[in-house]
Amino acid sequence: MTDFLAFLEHLPTGPLYALIAVLAAVENIFPPVPADVAVSLGAFLAGRGVMNVWLVFILSWAANVGSGAAVYALARRHGTMVTSGFLGRHIFTPNTVAHIEEQYRRHGAYGIFFARLLPVWRGVVMPFAGIARVPAWRALIPMAVASAVYYGALTYLVRRLGTDLDTVLNAVKKMNTVLAIVAGVLILIIVVWIVRRRRRRRVPR
Repeated sequence: MTDFLAFLEHLPTGPLYALIAVLAAVENIFPPVPADVAVSLGAFLAGRGVMNVWLVFILSWAANVGSGAAVYALARRHGTMVTSGFLGRHIFTPNTVAHIEEQYRRHGAYGIFFARLLPVWRGVVMPFAGIARVPAWRALIPMAVASAVYYGALTYLVRRLGTDLDTVLNAVKKMNTVLAIVAGVLILIIVVWIVRRRRRRRVPR
């Protein structure tokens, strides 16, 4: 780990900033990308005087919000391709999409905000918002605020943790474990809801 840290400290900061921005952007397209680890390393190096903590935060936030907005726009424009194909017949049925739209109308803003704080959900909430045709301001504003809270808290806490990289990575791992458990519980609840809803539709009246 010491050798890896020394390697990072001797790299030009330009490519490091670019890498952080790219990973923060790709997270909206491929959620398993470890954007939070990259941002944490950037904040850690900022604590050692190698990088600027404000630049780490601004780049990660802007890249994440920008790609999230692009995903939302694409889903909003081409969402019918999803709802009219295989997924539309078996998962995104008209009734399911109508229910999602209703839930977004009722809980959209704060639902998007909290979902953007959780692993896995960060990458799926904006496509769903686009497919449900949530108004742009109700989708993009809470997304931007949630990303600012998440990356702001992450960069601040990592920088405050000090100069022990192992401590930083362990703290990030524990935080992600807790958030992943919460996300998993929510996924289970939604799966149960979908199954029960499909069964109710099949019951003859």
